[in-house]
Amino acid sequence: MSPRAGSTGPHTLAFVESPVQLLNVLEWAHAHVLRHEQDSAPAPGGAPAGGTAGPPGAGLTLVVLSPNDPMTRGQLRRMADLARDEGYEVRWEEARGGTAAPFQTIGGLAPLLRRARRIVMGDPFSRYVQLLLTITRARDLVVVDDGTATMEFVAQLARGERLVRWHRRGGRPGPRDLLFAPVSSSARRRLTPSVRRSVEVFSSMPIDSAPEGVRLTSNDFSWTRARFGPPRITKGADLVGTSLVETGVVDPDHYLEAVRTLAKAHGATRYFAHRRESTEKLHRLATEIGLEIVRPDLPLELIARRGPIGRVILSFPSTVVHTLPLALVGTEVRVAVCDIDPAWLTESASPRAQGFLSGVTGTARDVTRLSAVTVTPV
Repeated sequence: MSPRAGSTGPHTLAFVESPVQLLNVLEWAHAHVLRHEQDSAPAPGGAPAGGTAGPPGAGLTLVVLSPNDPMTRGQLRRMADLARDEGYEVRWEEARGGTAAPFQTIGGLAPLLRRARRIVMGDPFSRYVQLLLTITRARDLVVVDDGTATMEFVAQLARGERLVRWHRRGGRPGPRDLLFAPVSSSARRRLTPSVRRSVEVFSSMPIDSAPEGVRLTSNDFSWTRARFGPPRITKGADLVGTSLVETGVVDPDHYLEAVRTLAKAHGATRYFAHRRESTEKLHRLATEIGLEIVRPDLPLELIARRGPIGRVILSFPSTVVHTLPLALVGTEVRVAVCDIDPAWLTESASPRAQGFLSGVTGTARDVTRLSAVTVTPV
């Protein structure tokens, strides 16, 4: 049994579907253990200042709802190893391994869900997670970052809207959406604070306000900085890839030319691929631009913190323009973000896409802003 696991089952169940979500659960647990130690420090007179219950991270079991994508699975396995090294129990679920897999996964997790006092989730938009929320009796719910989507989640919760990812095209819900609507509505109600339920959002994103009752706590990547680095810094620049083409937001030819222009202007030679980038696109970036494609085996925050990493990191609007400055605080690395030109967007891009991407760039702290490059696709 894990040294931090309880004898009657986990006090806290965390559900993750991506490496970044798992990283942020580790950051949440680390931050809460530190906070508990501060709250429990002896008060004048020798008595503990806080209660006698264990730290909120105690009894944490991480449940990996494994996707099918090989790159994501590989990174998740590496992150799961790091979680075990920290003393946490990890339960790997082949949640998408065939037609019967969801029923087996939910059936196997139901007893744990009913006993858990706290549920931590990395993706409140996930239908899997929303379904699991209908089973739990937990009084404490925590949402950790799933990248920039967290900003949209908080905004939608505040407006009382249905939970839908920002890059999804606007318009009427499809048949599957309508079928799942009761579950999604139930999840939204459960994620709304009440007398019986507390809701916390643990985030490194620039969320200035939250719905009434939602507790915002800051993720400053203290676990990452304590465990890795400081990195060796090279003289050149590195490029960070994005899945905006794969999600249908940005035209592939425009993206290719934008990367070419940025690489040439800043002397970048390495391209850190996003785990969802297609092999075909990466092949074009290597053969047509001459970039060295790096497929990280861990989230970029850990890769950058371990090093070697370029003195300048170039990125389009994405989560890393918020997280990398935090992970690399105290180093000489500079993060630069290049705006997305509206002309690069596809016809099928969501009407909200440009505004959301501009917001991601505009709210980033401690980064250098670069104007959108002018490209002429061949």
